[in-house]
Amino acid sequence: MNARLSSASAATAYQRQWFADLRKEAAQGGDLALVNADAPQEIFRTMGIPYVVNQWWASIVTAKRRAQDYLGLLRERGYPDDSEQYSSIPLASAFDPDPADAPWGGLPRPSIVLAETTGDVSRKIFDIWDTQPGVSFYPLESAAENDVPTRWWELMPRDWEQAVGSDRLDLMTGELEGLIRFLEQTTGRVFSETRFAEVMDLVNEQQEWNRRTRDLIARARPCPLPVNDSIPSVMIPQWHRGTVWARDAARAFHDEVADRVSAGTAVCPGERARLMWIGRGLWFDLDFYRRFEESHGAVFVWSMYLAIAADGYLRYGGDPLRALAARFAAFSDQLYTPPWSAEWYVKEARHHGVDGVVHLVSEDARGSYFTTRALEAAGIPVLELHADNVDARSADGDALTRTVGDWLERRVHAGD
Repeated sequence: MNARLSSASAATAYQRQWFADLRKEAAQGGDLALVNADAPQEIFRTMGIPYVVNQWWASIVTAKRRAQDYLGLLRERGYPDDSEQYSSIPLASAFDPDPADAPWGGLPRPSIVLAETTGDVSRKIFDIWDTQPGVSFYPLESAAENDVPTRWWELMPRDWEQAVGSDRLDLMTGELEGLIRFLEQTTGRVFSETRFAEVMDLVNEQQEWNRRTRDLIARARPCPLPVNDSIPSVMIPQWHRGTVWARDAARAFHDEVADRVSAGTAVCPGERARLMWIGRGLWFDLDFYRRFEESHGAVFVWSMYLAIAADGYLRYGGDPLRALAARFAAFSDQLYTPPWSAEWYVKEARHHGVDGVVHLVSEDARGSYFTTRALEAAGIPVLELHADNVDARSADGDALTRTVGDWLERRVHAGD
């Protein structure tokens, strides 16, 4: 079954038109923010400030085979081209001598950049942004908590204060209040608490649809859709969360998956193995995910994008700004910090009934050792692929394919 999801095509078409409109607005001197994927974008949505997600732009550059050109622009200026490429490729857009030839017409220069400073490299990337003419950087702290909640995914929707910790929430709530003041002073726009509550409600509705979709796929035998279709179907609406369009797009994605499940649609009619992909999207080779269906009957049924939308975003009750702080204060923990992340990956692997896990480990990976160890301890075979998701220099595509094929035969299909 090779027909692409209508929801994926519709989301991509929407994103192209949105970006074209955004470029026109920016060319006329409008405000524009560049924000990290794990930043509280809901504030920008509330204030009507257009924003581009840093890592989304890196994925577009990479998918269009331009990553090496952009990394070269960093190298020419004496900046590292082999560290945090996923976050630094968009910075290179500021140095592009011919932006008209860039993917999708090029990234307009932002006036504001926002990121959580999760490490020294990340901070330095955004400090360089801050030195560019007309660009202001607003940093958010990255805090930690000694007490780790058990089964955090059950607590997060309504018991988020307990799950995240009051000290962390106090810190991030204060920082968000400062961000609002900064944006009001910088842009002249006003933050509306009424509008903010509407945005938060729409985000919760959107994630409820994502949760239903995740659970449909987890139960479905055979798998009804390719994982590289699910990524745009869920993530493009995620970048627009807090809008009616995004909520409705998440519902359309769910309904399309439900129709496929009811019809018994199979990505791979000869499905023999269900696989989980842990790590960021392999943007330089998205066809990779389909490569093992015919040869090994192996289907990737899981990626972190839909799963974290299902478990990581829902926040009900309490002060809306504090609830937003709870959405992002521990976001990196959920994906990368053991035991938060390791326990969640094991839970998701069991929920989806996977037979094996392919784990992409990049140079900047955090907690990857513990994730692999936890899955193996749960009896789930794991293959680690050491490569960067946007830098094709780090991996030979043919070698990766052979490695996965050999692993499938040795460990996943060994008992067949």
